[in-house]
Amino acid sequence: MTRLLAVAVCLLSMVSSALALDEAYPSRPVRLIAAAAPGGNPDVLARLLAYKLSEAFGKPFVVENVPGAGGIVAAKSVLASAPDGHVLMLGDSGAMAINVALNPDVGYDPLKDFSPITALATVPTVLVINAGVAAQTLDEFVRLAKSQPGKLTYGSAGYGSVHHLTMALFAERSGIDLLHVPYRGGTALVNGLLTGEIQAGWSGIPNVLSLIEAGQLSALCISILKRSPSMPAVPTCAELGYDGFDIATMIGLQASAGLPEPIVARLQAAVAKALREGDVAERMRTLGIDLQENGTAQYRQFMQDDLARYQDAARLLKLNQTKAQ
Repeated sequence: MTRLLAVAVCLLSMVSSALALDEAYPSRPVRLIAAAAPGGNPDVLARLLAYKLSEAFGKPFVVENVPGAGGIVAAKSVLASAPDGHVLMLGDSGAMAINVALNPDVGYDPLKDFSPITALATVPTVLVINAGVAAQTLDEFVRLAKSQPGKLTYGSAGYGSVHHLTMALFAERSGIDLLHVPYRGGTALVNGLLTGEIQAGWSGIPNVLSLIEAGQLSALCISILKRSPSMPAVPTCAELGYDGFDIATMIGLQASAGLPEPIVARLQAAVAKALREGDVAERMRTLGIDLQENGTAQYRQFMQDDLARYQDAARLLKLNQTKAQ
């Protein structure tokens, strides 16, 4: 009986501690790490979310821009923090999958070292070409590339970026040979397309949506299985004969591993409410960002699938063995 009473007291103490932690959170300003420079679309999403969460919790959620090394710097800064919910990160596929696929010694395991809280949004990529390319459709572009192997150029936001891997996978699927021109970031990639320095490239929809609408660039297909609400006239690769071609950058909310479940639940509920509000949905739609509302289990499964996808790509294309692509 004494032992049973001791166990009961211990369990009640644990429950009381969890409830107290739940009620007290957050006890100070929360740092929201965005692995992007100010002004980019992840930064816009981070600031909208920070504003909504500040309202919901009555404590400041402050965005900190921590760009560098494709999200590695931001990820490691979060890992150095206590798992109490006062340091969160908008982690994307670059930080949570591509970096690890290309460099298994990156210094963290996205599936073990982080607490996934909830998915926030997906950013599909769209294959765009400049006005000087003699092609109007994806089929015409593929035929043109096959007629000039190694001559047409495509750009990316850098070696190992989602743009690079998406085109490398598409080239392998379609049997074309293109010359890779890596840039320092997505803005430089788009500028290269506009000036004709490169002929083609996969880009996040937000970076090129207005240019496509203005007729300055032509969109051939998008990289996900459903058409994007931001550009419903643009077909998917699957519609055009590339079954199963499905690549998008997922942005989700993360913390260091061990975040207590009561805090996870409160953050999930607050984020879900924020994503349903009209001003957030409309702002994201105009940027070409597709909002995703799902919790820990679904987000963790996406992370696992995402990591496996890029690990397969790295092995297939030998991208983790050489820097010269």
